Amino acid sequence: MAGRKDMGNYEPIKGADDCDLPNDTAILINPDSVTLISLSKRSNPADEDVEMALRDSHSTSPLPLHNATSLTPAVSSKIDDPQFSSSASPVHHRHRLVSLDVFRGITVALMIVVDYAGGVMPAINHSPWNGLTLADLVMPFFLFIVGVSLALAYKKIPSRGIATQKAVLRTLKLLFLGLFLQGGFFHGLNTLTYGVDIQQIRWMGILQRIAIAYFLAALCEIWLKGSDYVNSETALRRKYQLQLIVAVILTTLYLVLLYGMYVPDWEYQVSSQTASDVASPNIFSVKCGTRGDTGPACNAVGMIDRKIFGIEHLYKRPIYARSKQCSINSPDNGPLPPDAPSWCQAPFDPEGLLSTVMAVVTCLVGLHYGHIIVHFKDHRDRMLHWIIPSSCLIVLAIGLDFLGMHINKVLYTVSYMSVTAGAAGLLFTGIYLMVDVYRWRRMTVVMEWMGKHALVIYILAACNVLPVVIQGFYWGQPQNNILRLTGIPT
Repeated sequence: MAGRKDMGNYEPIKGADDCDLPNDTAILINPDSVTLISLSKRSNPADEDVEMALRDSHSTSPLPLHNATSLTPAVSSKIDDPQFSSSASPVHHRHRLVSLDVFRGITVALMIVVDYAGGVMPAINHSPWNGLTLADLVMPFFLFIVGVSLALAYKKIPSRGIATQKAVLRTLKLLFLGLFLQGGFFHGLNTLTYGVDIQQIRWMGILQRIAIAYFLAALCEIWLKGSDYVNSETALRRKYQLQLIVAVILTTLYLVLLYGMYVPDWEYQVSSQTASDVASPNIFSVKCGTRGDTGPACNAVGMIDRKIFGIEHLYKRPIYARSKQCSINSPDNGPLPPDAPSWCQAPFDPEGLLSTVMAVVTCLVGLHYGHIIVHFKDHRDRMLHWIIPSSCLIVLAIGLDFLGMHINKVLYTVSYMSVTAGAAGLLFTGIYLMVDVYRWRRMTVVMEWMGKHALVIYILAACNVLPVVIQGFYWGQPQNNILRLTGIPT
């Protein structure tokens, strides 16, 4: 078949000697590293949609020119060669979806920037309540990446039971790591205090949310996909229609609970700042008695967390403490205004249970984008199937925000899910075009490296591990540490 000279089809994946493999080459995926492995096997028409043709590293053309399914006589003759026979050891060649690593690396870099510069530049810090800032993109971008990776990792599932067991184990690892790093282990960097008070441990967190979203999306990918052969967009929807139904059910459940649950009055207590009054903490009452409220005090997201976890297990530094009602330096932290409402100091978990429901939907959106990679082998087809839904999600978010369903990261509203998933899709499309189509990789080498080591970087940079190590070596007093020598205040 003659190749078209456009941004259409992939070159066939090549072996060590740059020879073309036959058109029945299957691409297996290592679920632990989302690595693509090419392996020659017997021809089977039913497995044609399993092929994921990433261009080989030996190609010098910026655009693929050949059809991935072409089979020339030269290739046929090479199949009879002993090195291609069944008795010979198979040659494995690994190919990574580089754009996914770069996207993950950019997200990690963005996380570090907003964590350390957000206090200096409140404009890029998390929005105090409604609205969208640069920092508000980090969490949904991570969830989107998890979804895309799952589609690649579970493209071929030899055993659903074994795959489910591995998903459970990986979920438990993330949950345990999240509890250890964000459950309250490090209380003060400068004083080097540590320890976990079980009566106040924070049960939810960033890694816990990712673990829950990963687990549910993995179960959907393992158990809720059809066996249809995908050769069109209609066939794609039919194959994954049960996953779409799950996303609709989760969204409906979220909306029903957020706008339908009755939120009664509640109260909380704050320890006194003076040593003489420690035994008598201040008690604040919050008046609610309403339904469908999406403000900081009387929303169903906070009520569910208070009922299930207990208010003592929620995040102690709520994001709305930087709002105009609660800070004279808003959008930065500051003293309470004289007329501050009673809820300003109440704990509130930004990774609560109900908001995590919509976080799972973000992961399912990423899963759909991964399905496009698996079943469509044409560059234009892939990017078209990414750009259109991304644009529709952003338009939907703008419309919902205009109608009163505001973009809110803490509540993880439907409009917030839509705008961030759409932004993730557009950014991923741009990175894919630059890195995997035109192969402009020199400028993204650092981001690619960060993407391959995202979890380690997250633990070191965002969970106080690196600061504790740096500040852990001091003389006389904890304040006399390495940071002080460099002029950085501690």
